[in-house]
Amino acid sequence: MEILDNDLNAEIIGFGALNVDKLYSVEDIVSADEESFIKDETDTPGGSAANTIVGLARLGCDTSIIGKIAEDEDGDLIEYNLAINGVYTNNLIYSETGSTGKCLGFVDKNGERCLYISPGVNDDIKIGEINPLNIMRCKIMHYTSFVGDSFNTQIELLEKLSKQTLLSFDPGMLYVQKGFEELKPILERTDILLINESELRLLCNNSDSSIKQLAVNFLDLGIETVVVKQGSSGVYATNGTQECQVDSYECNVVDTTGAGDSFNSGFLYSVLKGFDLEKSCMIGNWVASKAIEGFGMEKFPSLKELEDFF
Repeated sequence: MEILDNDLNAEIIGFGALNVDKLYSVEDIVSADEESFIKDETDTPGGSAANTIVGLARLGCDTSIIGKIAEDEDGDLIEYNLAINGVYTNNLIYSETGSTGKCLGFVDKNGERCLYISPGVNDDIKIGEINPLNIMRCKIMHYTSFVGDSFNTQIELLEKLSKQTLLSFDPGMLYVQKGFEELKPILERTDILLINESELRLLCNNSDSSIKQLAVNFLDLGIETVVVKQGSSGVYATNGTQECQVDSYECNVVDTTGAGDSFNSGFLYSVLKGFDLEKSCMIGNWVASKAIEGFGMEKFPSLKELEDFF
């Protein structure tokens, strides 16, 4: 695939941790004092924002990502993967010291996983390292989580975003555990909230109310669209005037590690195309169903596959 000119502007820019996912296939994910064995292992570029941005690039969108890598083999792998997938690398930040972020993942025979993050230089992004000219014309800015201080840089960047830029936010469990008040500056600027059911209930400190009731609370905060991912049960979404519950697609599950991120790719692609809420969720679910049939990004679908299916 052609490596694209870094001087071009992206429609969608991700801002999140860049990691190499070191995935280990195991028979079972064990608990304390238990043992299992590793059947296979693979290194694949990852990070939640990067997964979504690569997925969008494969669907034909102009994309870029704000993130930091070190000058090591893992950093080279991440940069190469972005480039060959057509992601503009003009927003990458390079650190002369430290190590590139890593995610150790253990995936069992059912495709379920547990993850351990070693953030490396991800947590050292400063606002002065981001070129404001590169973000002025993006249509969607997509935020995902960091372990440490780069969270504060995301908050600082909000003031530099154009009012015409939509903010998409997938907080993940790392950010949800910070609590509502700490996330409030980002949530108040968010246009599209992409969150799974467990995260939503934890963020609201509510295990009893319906998903719809919890989602409406975020609409009242000013968020335009709330999308609640429910794994194999599909997705619920509302924008105040429309709501839908869309079933997932049947597929052969290999690795669920990028399921939510790949859903985001399909959904945000649909937002750019102006599709309605239900179709956007359908496309998101379909992209996710294809992605989890392989490890990492290897099965993320192309635009042609999407067009052929729909």
